[in-house]
Amino acid sequence: MKIEQIYTGCLAQGAYYIESNGEAAVIDPLREVEPYLERAKKNNAKIKYVFETHYHADFVSGHLDLSKKTGAAIVYGPVLIQPGFDALIAEDGQMFKVGGVTLTAIHTPGHTMESTCYLLTDEKGKDVALFSGDTLFIGDVGRPDLAQKVVKELTQEKLAAHLYDSLQNKIMPLSDDIIVYPAHGAGSACGKNMSKETSDTLGHQKKTNYALRPGLTKDQFIKEVLTGLTPPPGYFPSNVLMNIKGYESIDTVMERGTQALSADAFEAAANETNALILDARHEQAFAKGFIPNSINIGIDGNFAPWAGTLIPDIKQQILVVAEENRINEVITRLARVGYDHAIGYLKGGFAAWVNAGKEIDTIESIDGAEMKKRVAAHPDHVILDVRRKSEYDSEHIVNAENLPLDYINQNMAEIDKSKTYYVHCGGGYRSMTFISILRARGYDNLIDVQGGFNVLKTSGLFEITDYVCPTTLL
Repeated sequence: MKIEQIYTGCLAQGAYYIESNGEAAVIDPLREVEPYLERAKKNNAKIKYVFETHYHADFVSGHLDLSKKTGAAIVYGPVLIQPGFDALIAEDGQMFKVGGVTLTAIHTPGHTMESTCYLLTDEKGKDVALFSGDTLFIGDVGRPDLAQKVVKELTQEKLAAHLYDSLQNKIMPLSDDIIVYPAHGAGSACGKNMSKETSDTLGHQKKTNYALRPGLTKDQFIKEVLTGLTPPPGYFPSNVLMNIKGYESIDTVMERGTQALSADAFEAAANETNALILDARHEQAFAKGFIPNSINIGIDGNFAPWAGTLIPDIKQQILVVAEENRINEVITRLARVGYDHAIGYLKGGFAAWVNAGKEIDTIESIDGAEMKKRVAAHPDHVILDVRRKSEYDSEHIVNAENLPLDYINQNMAEIDKSKTYYVHCGGGYRSMTFISILRARGYDNLIDVQGGFNVLKTSGLFEITDYVCPTTLL
């Protein structure tokens, strides 16, 4: 028997490849399915099942493409909404053989109503692993407020009550030595405060996970699991619907998005369509020069979740600027969160735009010492912290204002175009994204602060509020 966790840091997502006696199963696959196909081919195994723990909100699963390319059956637990494609809807407790091992569907409603865990029993009949989806994370549980966006009759309180029952009645009775393999780790918006660990024994989770502690009542659980929740990213409902109804093949999406365009053709496409110009280069490279009205979301960060959070229309046409050797990565990572309408990229990168004599724009980026001087000389200038509220509440520069990047589209009117702002985040990634979005909308007085709060704090140049341990990372 072989169990492999395939972890994708950008989405903080864990997919799983299980193989026994020439047969294989994949649990919660990502959109690009080649890695699973290659594993099976290498071991001369046939992928028999694609198991889904629920209708995912934070990414578009690869179940359809993987099934089409292998003939594998797509398996869900009991569902309220029937999928728009052929799928095997399992009953609670239904068993599936994969070679010499068995996977048993355990219906665990709460995160969503169809949420289902899969218990793996080895060739000797011993329960060895629980693929817990978004029901149970390491140190946390799935947030119970997402499905109410899809099913109106549900409330987060009702879902939280279901989740409590699922944990108490379905998960807690399982053996302590079972390894828990969740669908997400730290950084995912599907939970509040997950551990950086991506697996653990169930016994250890019973001792350390707040949601599994002895004596926890349903009312206490509901209160605690709902405390600290913030609105989920706007793309979540769209991803749920894509996972339910179906979507274009990743092959089609890649072919469309990787069309190479000369500087003239790129400019014409930008002028003739409503395409968004998305620049995925490093934030400091972007600051030194970029195509006017483009926005910066760096590929070397949580690129896909930020694209999903900040680009309101999931069907938005997108033109890409990036290093040529990373174009496929950019298009793939956009497709992971359902942004399937990239229509091409700038061949030769930003240098080709410059060499063609096209107009460029820049953003001023300064260090903390320079910011200190300027604020001292101009008390009316504003220090703007664009980290999440939980980060800001934990500690921040005294007198800094907070406007999280997450909600920039809703709250940009709070920025006064006549004022000068020194914008920082945690490490420099988000501040440039924030400024680029506002620059494209006519806000010209925002200055980036390099290195972010982490550097500003250690510099000793600024008074910092007392540290308060955050209760949530959302």
